[in-house]
This record gives sequence, C-alpha cells and structure tokens, in this order.
Amino acid sequence: TFVLVKLALANASTLLFLALRFSLAALVLGLFFAGRLTGFPAPKRSIAAGCAAGACLFLGYYLQTAGLRLTSPSKSAFLTALSVVMVPLLASIVYRSVPSSREAAGAILAAGGLALLTLEPGSLHLNRGDALTLGCAMAFAAHVVVLGHFAPSVSIELLSLTQVAVTAALALASFWWAEPVHIRWTGSLLAALAVTGLLATALAFTVQTWAQSRTSATRTALILALEPVFAWIMSALATGDRLSRRNLLGAALILAGIVMNELKPGERKVHQQS
Repeated sequence: TFVLVKLALANASTLLFLALRFSLAALVLGLFFAGRLTGFPAPKRSIAAGCAAGACLFLGYYLQTAGLRLTSPSKSAFLTALSVVMVPLLASIVYRSVPSSREAAGAILAAGGLALLTLEPGSLHLNRGDALTLGCAMAFAAHVVVLGHFAPSVSIELLSLTQVAVTAALALASFWWAEPVHIRWTGSLLAALAVTGLLATALAFTVQTWAQSRTSATRTALILALEPVFAWIMSALATGDRLSRRNLLGAALILAGIVMNELKPGERKVHQQS
C-alpha cells in the first residue's frame, strides 16, 4: 500500500485520507461482526485494549502518512521496518526484562542501516519525512506489543473493531483543524481507499489480531519484516523508484538486524497448539 498511499496523498490531506480509510474499515467490520459482539467475557477489558491499540495505530499511521509526503515509498517501508527491532525492546520494558545481547546487536545493526538509508553523505540529520517515519515505527512497535499482551485473553472481534473504530474517530476529530483540508475525488484516490480500507485495514488487522492470540509478538514482528521487501518491489515496478548502493547497504543492515534480533539459534521450542 505504500505506493497507493503515496499517489493518493496528491488528492487528499493526510488526516482526511486516514479518516476515510479507517471509517470504511470500521463500517465493514461493524457489519461483518454484527451479532457476534455480545456474550464475551470481560468486554470492558476488550474495549480498553482496543482503545490502546487504536491510539497506537492512529499515531503510527498519521506519522507514516505524513512522512510519505516527504520521502520515497521504499525508504518509508524500510524505516517502518525498524518497528520489528523495537518490539522486543519495548516488550522488555513492559515485562521488566533486560534485552539479550542478540537484541542489542540487532538494534545496533539496524541503526547503522538507518543511517546509511536516510542520512546524506556528510550529514548527521534526518530529513523531516524520515524522522516522522521513524516515529511511526515506534508507534507500530507499541501496537504489536499491545496486541501481543491482550489478544490471548480478550474478544478478538471486539478488539479488532474497537482498534479500527478508535483510529477512525481520532482521525475524524482532528482532520478539520490539524492541517489544511483538501480532497479531489479521483480514480486513484478511490482505489487507494478501497484497497487500504478493506484489505490492508479491515482484513489485515483482524487477521493480525487473531494471529497474535496464538503466537508471540516477536514472531509476529519477524513476519512483518517481509513488508518492506514487498513494498520495495512494488515501488520499483509501479514508479521506477530505485535505491542507490549506499541505500541498499543500509536496507540490508536493517534486515540483518531484524533477522539477528528474531532468529535465535539454540532456543528452538515446540509451539503449543491451542
């Protein structure tokens, strides 16, 4: 969706696009889950978890979408991938455990890759779009940790709907005053809303929430590491976007940090099936 969103932002302001995207997803999920949202234990806990996850999603998508105006789709995807390294670090804070040496080494590798990918030679400063996208990575990491903490013990349907609805509500409450509002209804905008709202939001986050009730946050993060690879391929095919050798090395270091952080030889465990 990085390429679709990049093109759509030429026709809509950031928060308005997010409001439309997540409102469509919330409407679809509300219709789909109608009649399935009652009778679950601890509904207040499910709603509270959804509010926390939704706040992380809103912050992450706002920063990512705003950053996409000022950076390329491929760079945005790779910077977003830093959330994979941040997940175990945030989890260690939540569960009060010290990160392992592999996690620390993975974070250092990814940070070096970030520098090569985003910093101009001789410059120590990120551009504004890169900095916004780095903030989005932190928010998305928090989202994965929140889902990993709550999903095994709450209603998947209620959590999925609440997180999407809260994101939509926050975008609707802020789009009209936080930035200049503009929209031009074009075919590319409608296509982006349909794909991101139905597939990349309603379907994707429901599946992720369900999956995280059955696996760990770190395993989820490793699977999500594939996202920037596909985003880079799609960006190259659709827009001709290319990374320089320096950028490629940076991207490789980020992925190496992700793999080092998540693949831990000698710690193989049988995954319990529910």
